[in-house]
Amino acid sequence: MKRVCSVVLASLIAVLWMPAAASARTTLHDYDIEQALNSQTGKEKLLDVPLYFADQGHAAVAADLGVYTANRRTNAFGKSDEAACKIAFLSALISLQDRALREGGNAVVDIQSITKHQDLSSETQFRCAAGNVVANVVLTGRVVRLEK
Repeated sequence: MKRVCSVVLASLIAVLWMPAAASARTTLHDYDIEQALNSQTGKEKLLDVPLYFADQGHAAVAADLGVYTANRRTNAFGKSDEAACKIAFLSALISLQDRALREGGNAVVDIQSITKHQDLSSETQFRCAAGNVVANVVLTGRVVRLEK
């Protein structure tokens, strides 16, 4: 009986401790967009829908199809913050590209990071919130049909 109580107590302590450990750290990082886009995963997974960050120039907009948000998380356990953040970033971009295709668009423009309500509008950097267990990237972008 004493052993059963010890096991139950240890399990209870572990369960109560885990949420605190999981949320114990949230670090905001800014990483290079081009490095993520040109990574092996980026080259393999991104769709053929052009992406324009912040105020990057692009062809004239023929149709504005709306602003959409992509909120993506990835398991950060056993990964560096940078590796986990790049995975979450690419996943968010793919989500925006999928949305563009569903809405009849051919590009996503004005892409910005809005992770943890810390907006970052940059042509070269994206923002990620990395924790002990999860990395999170939130992007917003305008789906458009560009003139050819």
